[in-house]
Amino acid sequence: MVDILHRVGVKASVDEVYTALTTIDGLAGWWTTNTVGEGSEVGGVVQFTFGPGGFDMKVLELVPGKRVLWEVVEGPEEWVGTQVEWELGQVDEWAIILFKHEGWKEPVEFMNHCSTKWAIFLMSLKSMIETGKGSPDPDDVSISNWH
Repeated sequence: MVDILHRVGVKASVDEVYTALTTIDGLAGWWTTNTVGEGSEVGGVVQFTFGPGGFDMKVLELVPGKRVLWEVVEGPEEWVGTQVEWELGQVDEWAIILFKHEGWKEPVEFMNHCSTKWAIFLMSLKSMIETGKGSPDPDDVSISNWH
């Protein structure tokens, strides 16, 4: 198994980041404007739809200000069964996000694409929290025919 890993600091509190990861308005503000579901309860499912397709994430764990864990229950074959983990910590004025998209069966080319897109969307999350404006799909940076 292989994982996508990223680290980003946001000049904010971990509570602000947690809210952006667990509310539909927060998620729609940085990942995709077409977001529906229940992200603030364990067992809830959030549906994220993009131009070429989408993903359904089941909320497995929520620890306010510390951790969010999702499992992909619907989407591209490479994603189904993988988990998306957000570990949060506060260092002075910085909320530190340790991001992991784990459980990929093999490092296929689509994983390279997804790693780049996760980085783009993490910068969108950072921008949304720090400036009030993210760049969610469909206004994100397009990097290939996969968007």
